[in-house]
Amino acid sequence: MDKLNLEYQTDKLFEQISSIGQLKIAFKAVRANGGAPGVDGVSVEQYGKDLEEELSKLSQEVREWTYQPKPVRRVRIPKPGKKNEERLLGIPCIRDRVLQYSLKMTLEGLFVSGFSENSYGFMPVRSQRDAVHAAKELVKSGKPWVVDIDLEKFFDRINHDRIIHLLRKKVDDNRILRLIGQILRCGIMDNGKIIPSREGAVQGSPLSPLLSNIVLDEFDKELEKRGLSFCRFADDCNIFVRSEKAANRVMESMTRFIENKLKLKVNKTKSQVALSKAVKFLGMTIIGGIIVIAAKSKARAMETVRNLTPRGRNIPIEKQIEEINQWYIGWSGYFGMTEMPSQLKAIEAHIRRRLRSRLIGDQKRKRHLLGKLIRMGITKPKAGRTVYSNQGRWRLSHTSAVEGAWNRHWFESKGLKTVSDQKRDHWMSPKVWFKIS
Repeated sequence: MDKLNLEYQTDKLFEQISSIGQLKIAFKAVRANGGAPGVDGVSVEQYGKDLEEELSKLSQEVREWTYQPKPVRRVRIPKPGKKNEERLLGIPCIRDRVLQYSLKMTLEGLFVSGFSENSYGFMPVRSQRDAVHAAKELVKSGKPWVVDIDLEKFFDRINHDRIIHLLRKKVDDNRILRLIGQILRCGIMDNGKIIPSREGAVQGSPLSPLLSNIVLDEFDKELEKRGLSFCRFADDCNIFVRSEKAANRVMESMTRFIENKLKLKVNKTKSQVALSKAVKFLGMTIIGGIIVIAAKSKARAMETVRNLTPRGRNIPIEKQIEEINQWYIGWSGYFGMTEMPSQLKAIEAHIRRRLRSRLIGDQKRKRHLLGKLIRMGITKPKAGRTVYSNQGRWRLSHTSAVEGAWNRHWFESKGLKTVSDQKRDHWMSPKVWFKIS
């Protein structure tokens, strides 16, 4: 392509990014994703009230080079299952989110088609489920050893100059590159103070996932050049090989490549060489050629159930079930990819037992519990032996009398959701699962 045509093409890209039409589409994406206001306190609903005026102003600022992104608002959330560890997120203002979505829409058209087939994170029509199934097939193909590489604070360490260098390979328009540079360097508002952002891409920014894939595409291409089998979802990457010796060799050589060429850091305490059954990938583990929920993921789910069913909480059982459903429907929607449905049954059984323990506690006297069990169809002798057995609430919740009174069908009549019946049982029993997890 000659220089004149190239300039024409890049002009079109810039016009597309700053056009009212594309900014409207970008706003719809922002509204669909929701989220809290940025440092200016403007919500999605407030921004949308005068949308035409706001988008016209944003478009004009971009085209006249007067656009300045505001600092992102820092938010800290605890990392699941990790005490005293936090994930740092950034919340851009709505106007900045709109422009970033517009940039993302245009840049995806330039870059995504060239990304590796083994890259699954933040990719159109690809998902975590696809990545886990691909990992399973690699293990079944005779590559059970996994090089599990953890990139230390990946998003926080992305080098700005390197991003611009990689973008320039396909974007020959300094106006677009300048916009991205402004977004990367916009600063972070933390406890009322603005912290300069000299490196990193903000987690929570609509543009950051695409930029992370552009940075790690070099890593993918190096793995492909070496003929290695791998699955990557964002900064979570597993490489699959046939032997432990080969895995150790790959770990050593790829660590050098990541740190010397990509200028990123490998977390050596969290990275490992292990058989697939000992590796957690996107919350799942490949054991015996099947996909199962990883032990840590199961433990976090059990902890969530405990948090949702604390002792002494005085709310109607229906309200408590509603709260559990809100969590469990989403959780099982992802972890339902397990090929051992007994795992889901174990979680559901634990939920019911926690609720039975609460229902026992609702009966203030033993005679009240006795009467309740009898009214729910338990024979008087059996109910009496259970109630006056001097067992605590938790042990009582697992007795046949209590399980018969408040059985699964009773909980379903109160609205408690179950999903395990939608999946065919695997040959592995719950006992086997608890041993391997």
